[in-house]
Amino acid sequence: MKKLFLLILLAGFLYPAQAKPVITDSVDIRFRVAKTNLDPDFANNRRALQRIADSLQNGYSDSIYRLTRAMVVGGASPEGSVALNQKLSEKRAKSIFSYLQRYGKLPENMTTFKFLGRDWTGLREAVRNDPSVPYRDRVLDLLNDIIYEIEIDSPQAETGFARLKALHGGVPYRYMYQHLFPELRSSKLIVWYERVPNPTVIVEKGKTIHHRDTIEKIVRDTIVVRDTVVVYDTIPRFCPKTPWYAAVKTNMLYDALLVPNIGIEVAFADQWSIAANWMYSWWKCDHHQRYWRIYGGDIEGRWWFGPLALEKPLQGHHIGAYAQLATYDIEFGGRGWQGSKYNYAAGVSYGFSLPIARHLNLDFNLGLGYMWGRYKTYKPMDGHYVWQSTKKRNYFGPTKAEISLVWLIGTDNYNKKKGGSK
Repeated sequence: MKKLFLLILLAGFLYPAQAKPVITDSVDIRFRVAKTNLDPDFANNRRALQRIADSLQNGYSDSIYRLTRAMVVGGASPEGSVALNQKLSEKRAKSIFSYLQRYGKLPENMTTFKFLGRDWTGLREAVRNDPSVPYRDRVLDLLNDIIYEIEIDSPQAETGFARLKALHGGVPYRYMYQHLFPELRSSKLIVWYERVPNPTVIVEKGKTIHHRDTIEKIVRDTIVVRDTVVVYDTIPRFCPKTPWYAAVKTNMLYDALLVPNIGIEVAFADQWSIAANWMYSWWKCDHHQRYWRIYGGDIEGRWWFGPLALEKPLQGHHIGAYAQLATYDIEFGGRGWQGSKYNYAAGVSYGFSLPIARHLNLDFNLGLGYMWGRYKTYKPMDGHYVWQSTKKRNYFGPTKAEISLVWLIGTDNYNKKKGGSK
């Protein structure tokens, strides 16, 4: 409450009182760790967004609320580099502004942004309000020192986070990370409304006036209500499209080897995705003793990291774990190898997905793992395939290689141009 009071007090200095009465409202929007995309289903976000959307959309029988000012205050918890936290703070604030543009006009010339970056002051207030913080007095002393060092631009301020993390063996830090830091990963939207009286409307007794039919007319006409109740239609509830991120892709290395393939990847949770791929080919040329039959697939779980991954899912660096199965029958130059049922593989991978167009990424991926199974060798003779031997395959090394063209699908799943434009 103290923090909200200070923000609203700051807003009062930025925007002096106007002649008409002004209503101030504020909501907190929470973000996941190191994420900037607004998730309506996280924490209490949907209820907070609903409240602001209702305020932006609703009219009332005796008055309407006209939006006059808006300020977005972005913040981040102290972990991570100063530059990264500043970037997170800015992107979160802009994320709220962009999201609410769908439900109410927020003119850019009436909107300001305040970027808190690494919110040490907010953390100090949270510690003051939580008596359960281990070694609370010592933590407050350290936070006071850090905030003072920042104010005087002392070089020692850069070591503030390391000192906080090391304090009393990290016990206070672990408590704050779990219980207090989530509250700091938020942005606050403060809006100012001017209450404007509605022109009255002439209605016959018992007649119902519908909001959407009336609101444009009352701007032009002055009409008197006579012995009636004006009933407004219910404004549709706040039902934004929940962002989701997925991709369809093809491995161009397999395509070059004449093995058609397709894959799909879906993002879930924070910085996690799951991908599945399938390939199938059936080529043969008996005259030249060529036989090319391969089919199988793999499934892979990935964790994404790096600056690009923090902006949006399915881009940037990724590491993963995968499992494969495949069978094959390859005859080349008079000698053949045939997999005995399926061969299997499992391993770990590293890759990087690079945006190249609005809905296209280029994904590089290399997997190192273990492959096992059985295979047969044979030779074609007199129109028959003569078995030579059956062998076991026990191989450790690269078992997965991708240069994939990725088509992005899903709500809000597109790459922005440089400078942040769509």
